[in-house]
Amino acid sequence: MLDVRRLRLLRDLDRLGTIAAVAAANTYTPSAVSQQLAALEREAGVALLERTGRRVAFTPAGRVLLRHAATVLAALEETDAALAAVRSGPAGPLRIGAFPSAVRTVLPAALVALGRAHPALELLVSELDPAAVPAALRDRRLDAGLVHDYDVAPATADTDLDSVPLLDETVHLATPADLDAEGIADLRDQPWIMASPGTLCHEVTLRVCSAAGFTPRVRHRADDFTAVLALVAAGQGVSLVPQLAADRPPAGLRLITAPTRRRTRVAFRRGAAEHPAVTALIAALRTSALTFAR
Repeated sequence: MLDVRRLRLLRDLDRLGTIAAVAAANTYTPSAVSQQLAALEREAGVALLERTGRRVAFTPAGRVLLRHAATVLAALEETDAALAAVRSGPAGPLRIGAFPSAVRTVLPAALVALGRAHPALELLVSELDPAAVPAALRDRRLDAGLVHDYDVAPATADTDLDSVPLLDETVHLATPADLDAEGIADLRDQPWIMASPGTLCHEVTLRVCSAAGFTPRVRHRADDFTAVLALVAAGQGVSLVPQLAADRPPAGLRLITAPTRRRTRVAFRRGAAEHPAVTALIAALRTSALTFAR
């Protein structure tokens, strides 16, 4: 019988690429990970990995097991969801990851509604960058999390996770109030306030500006939208800001509709879609998001 924990380590190796990275992600030593994978090979009765010095590669049998491991892990999630569904109702810990602007806007009302409707739920929220949510779901540090992408920078599919739509947002061009501009093309000569390189917000700004025929000239870098809006209001530049982050803008700035939209989804492990706690969370978030959109 194959050990499920070892199957997860095999999936982590495919995702992370090295034994050392798998060890760090699971708080093991590299030696312990190697021993667990060797034990999985003995259980499978066939070589799963080829070792060349410090590098490892999957054998054809290893690739076959990887595909089936995804199915096995999803089936376990479905089983857990089915067992939870026969209990009296959503109960126990529900660990939620959400980005800052969602924590401030759509999440509080959803948490209140969940607490009233399902008092046996223990709601645990972590403020988390959407880029960190998939790993936290795979590592079982979260049960559900908010992720997003933009129409100009769509997310790639993740075979370990499922998700459902939550919110489709307007994205704004935030400019000082006294700046005469009607659209993105009018901002080509303006200084820009941009997120850190390597972030999704940074990439989206580059793509939107590129589509308008220019490269933004960066004056300031800030990853917190509250700071971004304060800098714009102070006349320090222009920026892209999604609707959730611009619901209460400071005085001194103007918001213009940008040629892109941000799409937020509720993500969870594959197979967990029917878990009562997850379905209750999705329903509460959708009600709150609808109220916010109105």
